[in-house]
Amino acid sequence: MANEQQTMNKLRDFISGKEIRESPEEKEAVQPFLKILHEDYGYPKNLLQAHPQYRVKASPSDKKGYPIDIAVFETIQNEKKLKIVVECKKKDRKDGIEQLKSYLKFCEARIGIWFNGEESVYIQKIEKSGNIVFEEISAFPKHNEKLSEIGKYLRKDLKPTHNLKEIFKEIRGRIVANSTGVNRDEQIAKEMILLILCKIYDERFTANDKMVRFRASVDESDKEVRDRIDELFADIQQKYDDVLNKQDTITFDSKTLKLVVGKLQNICITETDRDSVGDAFEVFIGYSLKGSQGQFFTPKNVVRLMVEIVAPDKKHTIIDPACGSCGFLVESLKYLWHTLDKTIENEISRAEEKMALAIKNIRGIEKDSFLTKVGKAYMTILGDGKGGIFCEDSLELPKNWGELTKSQIKLESFDLSFSNPPFGKDIKVTGKDKLAQYALNLNKKEGNVSTLFLERNLQLLKKGGRLAIILPETYFHAPSTRYVREFLTQHNIEWLIDIPHNTFRPHNNAKCIILILQKDTKQQKFINMAVAEFAGHDHNGKAIYHVDGSVKDDTPTIIDEVRGRTDEKKYTFEVEAHKVIASDILIPRYFWKSKELEIADIAHRKNLNMVSLQELIDHACISFFDGHGSPKGELKGEGSIPYIRVKDIVNWQIYKDPTAMIPTSEYDRLFSKAKQLKPKDILFVKRGSYRIGSVAMVSPNDTHVILTREILVLRVNTQSATKQYGMTPEYLLYAMSHVITYKQLENKIFIDTTLPNIADRWKELQIPIPRDASQLEQITKKVKSAITKQWGFLNIVDTLKNHNDVFYT
Repeated sequence: MANEQQTMNKLRDFISGKEIRESPEEKEAVQPFLKILHEDYGYPKNLLQAHPQYRVKASPSDKKGYPIDIAVFETIQNEKKLKIVVECKKKDRKDGIEQLKSYLKFCEARIGIWFNGEESVYIQKIEKSGNIVFEEISAFPKHNEKLSEIGKYLRKDLKPTHNLKEIFKEIRGRIVANSTGVNRDEQIAKEMILLILCKIYDERFTANDKMVRFRASVDESDKEVRDRIDELFADIQQKYDDVLNKQDTITFDSKTLKLVVGKLQNICITETDRDSVGDAFEVFIGYSLKGSQGQFFTPKNVVRLMVEIVAPDKKHTIIDPACGSCGFLVESLKYLWHTLDKTIENEISRAEEKMALAIKNIRGIEKDSFLTKVGKAYMTILGDGKGGIFCEDSLELPKNWGELTKSQIKLESFDLSFSNPPFGKDIKVTGKDKLAQYALNLNKKEGNVSTLFLERNLQLLKKGGRLAIILPETYFHAPSTRYVREFLTQHNIEWLIDIPHNTFRPHNNAKCIILILQKDTKQQKFINMAVAEFAGHDHNGKAIYHVDGSVKDDTPTIIDEVRGRTDEKKYTFEVEAHKVIASDILIPRYFWKSKELEIADIAHRKNLNMVSLQELIDHACISFFDGHGSPKGELKGEGSIPYIRVKDIVNWQIYKDPTAMIPTSEYDRLFSKAKQLKPKDILFVKRGSYRIGSVAMVSPNDTHVILTREILVLRVNTQSATKQYGMTPEYLLYAMSHVITYKQLENKIFIDTTLPNIADRWKELQIPIPRDASQLEQITKKVKSAITKQWGFLNIVDTLKNHNDVFYT
């Protein structure tokens, strides 16, 4: 869903809350950096200014001054003074450093920041012998912090962040531009993850009142920082020599190393709401290098939601057969430890119990060798759970696994399984013996990876064991995947949770559902459901905010509702299982009543009756048929007859794209008398990447066209419709465009493979009809007037196009 801050090429300024003009510079640099300054560096909004722009003067007589993008102030003896000048550019701009230096010369600020959304440079103004010089620094101060205090952080000073991915992107930009020897993304990723492990280790084993080792002071040399980080990494290698070996080294040059440490040092990675290892992979490796293997990491808030609902117990054995960097296993371990913290008072006993849980209860399998190493290291640092992580192909025959794996992981032996398996049409599983293990493998030559993982997860569980898994939405409604739903209904469906389409964007476009299933158990009477409309970030992976500045994330509220910590249940509800299974639709938002109640309230206030399209069909008020089909690709643009696609339905009219005209022979092949268009037919988009619900009215000049099958034709039987409901074609066009109708689309449009599709659920749409007949007549007259004028204009345009000789004398 679109960020609330962006409407009609406008942005809402993060500081003032006022609408401002959207520009690449504003969107990519100014607004994101304001959030970083406020959220990660603690500057109050009253000490930040971007709109209106603060101006620095070149001299006392300079009346106008130079506008700066972001002014950061500090309060000294109750007086507000300029502390930092920030110069922002859009992503493809590299200039501005000299401009920033000029601004610093004109003002009292001593620190300057240059930022273009992906790269940053921090500089310090120094006066030497009457001259002003500039030096680059590795970090800039937080609120109420001096330059000399940077990097001297106690463990308790570290704070979590919502902007981790943005920080990683900034680090990547600086490394690529400045690092010597390490500048390929895959190489950078491995270096970064080793550094992240250093930071996790430092956070884990540094006492709250002690200074952390993962730090970089402004007054330290590059070598001093390097020596301390090398020493920290050596400690990890020595302590965990069975996970990290001598060949694992941090090879960033000293300047780059100090820069990276400087940008991460004040953040608490272990408490942030993002998976730091997963985010590092997403930022540094990118889709081109890992997308073919489906290695997309589950956001930590979604992981936490699943773990909280399943609520592991210390007696449970837990496995993730596609564990990646161990996000589910780490969160499960933290959940269990939190329980122990509340139940075991003796510190030594509690520590021993925590260690035992990590060693005995946690298992993971990962196919990628580097991810396995990362997962082992992560689990080791947290609680010595490294022995339970194995590098294997989970889908392989268990007898072909390594001996150690076979001794530790057996089918039908686990209580809980968590999984976000790889998915994608390009990831195929082959091998006759391998595929023979799975009842869900309908194609005996190659298998769908996510379907097979679903079955493998259940094979790993004991009877009564519980599976929490993320699967593409298409499994929960599409006719082509009915066999999967039939498989699911052999078990107890406990929970279905709708998560936003943006959850895995921008790296993966899949819209997914969380399923919690109990193996070989009778179906419970009610299926629990939840709908999360927002999960903290937009389609670009950037944090999104409410007007009050809080992150738009529904998952914590869902957890509170599940735990009974709220009186009102906004996102969670239950539906009778037999109704869900009978509908063959296992998608929560389809059953979510909040939208229906909202619509009913609007209808009541506006004095409207709500009538379904199915009712109009049943009463012979409207008839319908699908579009004609698609012409051969090579014939598009080769004729004079319009081919109308989804994108051609706009503003109640049909656009005839000259590049899509087809020959008469192709028209004859696709046309049928049963689908002959008539003036005043209504065209409705029912499938496509966008514009589902868009409508247009067929004009007398539009009847001789071919429609794609994604367009539905609705025809009003005026005599019957007018008699029963006062309905006219013009009113139906209006009603199908009404906000009440559009609100219903959100819960009825599902992702079918890759494209949104409303299928036959369009018949369930309820259209508003005024109880006051005179109001309906008035609307019909207005629409008829607008359409008549529109058609008249198009007739003039067509005449001019067909007689272009009038322009010549």
